Amino acid sequence: MPLTLQRGALLPAANFIDGHWCDGADGRRLDVADPASDTVFADVPDSGAADARAAVEAAHAAFATWRKVPAKARAAILRRWNDLILAHQDDLGRLISREQGKPLAEGKGEVAYAASYVAWFAEEAVRAYGDVIPAPVPGRRMLVLKEPVGVVAAITPWNFPAAMIARKIAPALAAGCTVVCKPAEDTPLTSLALVKLAEEAGVPPGVLNIVTASRERTPEVVDVWLADARVRKLTFTGSTPVGKHLARASADTLKKLSLELGGNAPFIVFEDADLDAAVEGLMAAKFRNGGQTCVCPNRVFVHEAVHDAFVEKLAARVGALTVGPASRPGSQIGPMINARAVEKIERHVADALARGARLVVGGRRLRDADCDSPNYYAPTVLTGVTADMACSAEETFGPVVPVTRFAGEAEVVAAANATPFGLAAYFYANDVRRIWRVAEALESGIVGINEGALAAESAPFGGIKESGYGREGSRYGLDDYLHTKYLCQGGLD
Repeated sequence: MPLTLQRGALLPAANFIDGHWCDGADGRRLDVADPASDTVFADVPDSGAADARAAVEAAHAAFATWRKVPAKARAAILRRWNDLILAHQDDLGRLISREQGKPLAEGKGEVAYAASYVAWFAEEAVRAYGDVIPAPVPGRRMLVLKEPVGVVAAITPWNFPAAMIARKIAPALAAGCTVVCKPAEDTPLTSLALVKLAEEAGVPPGVLNIVTASRERTPEVVDVWLADARVRKLTFTGSTPVGKHLARASADTLKKLSLELGGNAPFIVFEDADLDAAVEGLMAAKFRNGGQTCVCPNRVFVHEAVHDAFVEKLAARVGALTVGPASRPGSQIGPMINARAVEKIERHVADALARGARLVVGGRRLRDADCDSPNYYAPTVLTGVTADMACSAEETFGPVVPVTRFAGEAEVVAAANATPFGLAAYFYANDVRRIWRVAEALESGIVGINEGALAAESAPFGGIKESGYGREGSRYGLDDYLHTKYLCQGGLD
């Protein structure tokens, strides 16, 4: 079925370069499919190197003017953008659900979440403070200024097509940077709609540019930006292997980088935890977007004294989840983004079972009248999971909960940290001494303590180790788009 929105203008299906909506230079097109049915319902430009260069030319030319726009004026534009996003929440929510697959309530929730970053950085734009340094000698004045880094290249993922683009573009514009952006090939329409609203909010031509491209042509686009010295910063959310490639390829021009990469989040339930609260926290953290988030718990460790009781409560909740398309009221888990995602989930579950894990609930692909594509997978709980299984070493990125039994605090902290990744971690406990010990011992950029919902626009989001570097959101998120300049004036005595 075609996608019908209250405002058809939110489906420009074109690149946006230097204030103009345009086709790609060579006219190629990229199909956009609904993961709930695997049917194509729209198409966008399949851009190449020429389009990427045109976007940089526009952004570089606009930077000279945009950086001089007073912070208060930039903030006013961001506030208008926030208001427009919220005014079109229903349309944007339907658009997200259609191209990404998450239930409609989640799609609308993501729109509000995206807007929160725009509103936050509208406020932060006027707070890019510098410093006055006491001079060590007479007749000298020493100042520190914060200046925009320049042209920013933003590469965004498919799992949160509204939130991720807002979380990158809003601080860039607030800081006085200009932007070239490439959204994920699976979910370009939401990003284009947000850019359309930014245009309506008054973002000047050339300040914000977006090009869409297929998986095959994405390297062609991104390589242009990596090689161009005028692009001074790159911000990327996605897999660790791609992040490493971007870091290596950006070295020749020494770009500033923000890399939010893969995770392997532990979720620990100690024997003194409130089990009901722990189950609810795990449900919120694990099954958001069908398990397709970088901070989803990927390894669940439960103390042996409460293991069986916890698994029983968890299995009852997981088994009651409703799977179906976003268009069906009551759906709690939608389709996975594509067939590759489901194949990875199947491989992880099969590997675990072959190595001795036990299937408690789920464990199968769903295909019936309500789930009419091969992209649905039943919410699953496995027990007896060990560190040598694929689901312990790799991000599953799906609705699978692998449970491991443990006996002691030192043992489980060591197991939680036994991964090259360090994005998010969770644990449930009531002993305040243990809470501080474990929170400080976990090697992770984000730690949830008796809490499964971590993200907020006012909090810094990012990881350590091979989960990347840089922070998004919060006052720290603006710093990643600013340079620090030191001014020293002498001869004043």
